[in-house]
Amino acid sequence: MAREDNPQAYALEVSERRSAMRVYNVVVTFIRRIMNPYFRVEVQGETQNLHADGPLILAPVHRSNLDSMLVAGASSRRCRALAKDSMFAKQPFAWLISSLGAFPVARGTADREALRAARMLLDKGEAMFVFPEGTRQSGPEVGEVFDGVAYLAAKTGARVVPVGIAGTESAMAPGTTFPRRSHVVLVVGDIIDPPVAAGKRVTVSDRAAFSNNLRDVLQKLMDQAHRATAA
Repeated sequence: MAREDNPQAYALEVSERRSAMRVYNVVVTFIRRIMNPYFRVEVQGETQNLHADGPLILAPVHRSNLDSMLVAGASSRRCRALAKDSMFAKQPFAWLISSLGAFPVARGTADREALRAARMLLDKGEAMFVFPEGTRQSGPEVGEVFDGVAYLAAKTGARVVPVGIAGTESAMAPGTTFPRRSHVVLVVGDIIDPPVAAGKRVTVSDRAAFSNNLRDVLQKLMDQAHRATAA
């Protein structure tokens, strides 16, 4: 399938090829053997939750482009991810990130096609990154948590693994051309079950309550991660 005709279908088709898993394993091996020692990565907390079976949403805070890579390196599962659609504009990069399991989303819009793809993958029992804060933020305070995690968890029954991260922003802030050596700590929290309906179905209010709780959990994990980097 031509990438230009349907980037979403192209990304999903490439990700199902046998070669895609080989590419993913090579990149994860590089993360574990090269990046983890370079950034002195420590993974603390309920680390076993990164390997949990079934549909799983990995929900880390987002301060750097390093975040998803380092969390993926800590998990034994292949982690799918939404990526901005402009990253699929040119080859061979479109093939590479598709092989790594990413699929395109139009930022700043209600991209129904991307949501359908995300639901389909979770329904198949896959693991997926969804950043609760949306785009990259700055500083030690967790920003507004949007309802993307709550929506997908409610629709698919996926459980949620919150992850606090410290050190990646100083290692590779926006605009940085080369990451500098830093001490990175990931703190994995308890698994959070999908939103529960107060009535017959999960409402906007139910999702909002879930998101508020997720923000509180992420803040505690992020505080713990920052304390660990300062120790």
